[in-house]
Amino acid sequence: MKYNWLPKEERKTMLFLSDDMRIPSGIGTMSREIVEGTCHRYNWVQLGSAIDHPEHGNILDISEDISNRADVEDASVIIYPYSGYGDQLALRRLLRDHDPAAILHFTDPRYWTWLYNMENEVRQNVPIFFYTIWDDLPYPYYNANFYRSCDWLGCISKQTYNIVKQVRAVKEPVEDWQLSYVPHGINPNKYYRVNEEDEEYGAIVDMKTKLFGDKEYKFVVFYNSRNIRRKMPSDILLAFSQFRDQLPDDEKDDVALLFHTEPSDDAGTDLRAVHRDLCPDVNLIFTESKFEQDGINGLYNVVDATINISSNEGFGLSVAESLMTETPVIVNVTGGLQDQCGFRDEKGNLLDPEEHYTFDWGSNHDGRYKDHGEWVTPVFPAAINLVGSPTTPYIFDDRCTIPDVADAMMTWYQRGDEARRKAGAAGREFCLGEGGLNSDNMCNLFVENMDKAIANFKPRQRFFLEGV
Repeated sequence: MKYNWLPKEERKTMLFLSDDMRIPSGIGTMSREIVEGTCHRYNWVQLGSAIDHPEHGNILDISEDISNRADVEDASVIIYPYSGYGDQLALRRLLRDHDPAAILHFTDPRYWTWLYNMENEVRQNVPIFFYTIWDDLPYPYYNANFYRSCDWLGCISKQTYNIVKQVRAVKEPVEDWQLSYVPHGINPNKYYRVNEEDEEYGAIVDMKTKLFGDKEYKFVVFYNSRNIRRKMPSDILLAFSQFRDQLPDDEKDDVALLFHTEPSDDAGTDLRAVHRDLCPDVNLIFTESKFEQDGINGLYNVVDATINISSNEGFGLSVAESLMTETPVIVNVTGGLQDQCGFRDEKGNLLDPEEHYTFDWGSNHDGRYKDHGEWVTPVFPAAINLVGSPTTPYIFDDRCTIPDVADAMMTWYQRGDEARRKAGAAGREFCLGEGGLNSDNMCNLFVENMDKAIANFKPRQRFFLEGV
């Protein structure tokens, strides 16, 4: 029985607005992790969004599946699949039918502006909680109305915490407004190192054979993210080519790059074309299969380093997953990726969102703090560019250089297998301990902060027109 378990009839109901927890997006994956890790404390109702959702209009009870996954005998989880990002009528029906204690929203608020446009109506009855994943500076003052419309905000990174704090303080500070640092947490029972003596080792060998055939690569770099521009997959390919070119001729064929992504994406690059025309000598392997979680865990187990050099990144789920499997990483120092580096100040203290982050210093992309964990080779951005769009007026694009990324690959290559394994093990220890990047910590923070915010909730005053 889970700690602090409550019987179903005594639990508060939480209304969850996010990507359908059954889809493999980062938000969908973490939505499921939040529900699985808190279903002993709350009953969950989700408005589960997806573009062109094939089950739109249905009502799905997945309580049994969640009960089995979470080892909670009486979980209660209902999904209302929705094509797109909900609407006011759907929300009013869910509030009426389920009488939740609070609404938890988790994704980009721009897709859900209708929710924040009706916040005064909603907050006459229930609080709004927002798990925000904002990526980067400069301070997005255009988000202030979103932040002010919430009773509690959980922040995915230390940088996000500082961003929200600074933006929210610009106008109309509210004394009882609540803000917390709640990093994503990886389940250590789902992501772990598989050793030769383990029962699953045969499956790891089979996966290796399926991916690489009879070839025994000395060093494999792994990319596990969507093929979109800000993720920089084509830069990774070119960097790997530069890294390979620096090796002795008899070692060039012993290294490979594994991409778990679509080779071509409307929002990204034609990676096969880049490979064919610009770096054909690279051993490039694509795996486009839709793996279950154990398959993804297997991929981290057959590679030597995982890479994420996104130009802005709310968290970077693949990095934490990699660390939990004891596989070291290469990251661009931006957004939530910074937290996974384990940067420390001159006294050896882990960077703290209250103590170190200020209005004048909101990101370590400038390299102020260089001491970091042994599990990572960080690459500091060389160019900070301002980009934007009609929905996001401005945001920094923190780009590192291809030669710097190639050098980071060489660092892990030269360290050798034993040193990589030792560094990776330190990464898992960090996630489980001081770094707090594990599912238990994340879910405990959700329970602690949401219960507190519900207890402190003061409904908005209702207004009526006299004589009407």
